[in-house]
Amino acid sequence: MPTAEDDFHAFVVARTPALSRTAYLLTGDAHLAEDLVQTALFKAARSWGRIQGSPEAYVRRILYTQNVSWWRARRVKETALGSYDAPAASADTDLRLTLEEALGRLTPRQRTVLVLRFFEDLTEVQAAHVLGIGSGTVKSITRQALGRLRTLAPELAELIGDPA
Repeated sequence: MPTAEDDFHAFVVARTPALSRTAYLLTGDAHLAEDLVQTALFKAARSWGRIQGSPEAYVRRILYTQNVSWWRARRVKETALGSYDAPAASADTDLRLTLEEALGRLTPRQRTVLVLRFFEDLTEVQAAHVLGIGSGTVKSITRQALGRLRTLAPELAELIGDPA
């Protein structure tokens, strides 16, 4: 009979790559992403026996809230993306690199909102709930971040779309 420890270990092995990708998109830094995933998994391990429902959703929520705590405390400094060997999600490597570079030039708050809205596919209301801010604020940050991406990387216009 598998124990809670066995279940947690299986979860960590199976979901760490996906959690790491999300953390990297949130932070824009491979080392901070590792720290973020480790922090989230540590917090989840302490509560593993009490987690009801989806442990994935629970751990992702920890990722988001911990990242928000970091940028609220201003401990996360804006840095250019390093030489992280992210897995190629697309055959168009130039587009991926351009997008990574442009995301790296956004503020942590803008990057977090865009990751939640478009990578994690959350609605404005869901993203607002996760971040502990109003949905109007999420809408405003999304508009500002997309505008900044249009300015920083006009070659991404097809991906970003026209302002409405």
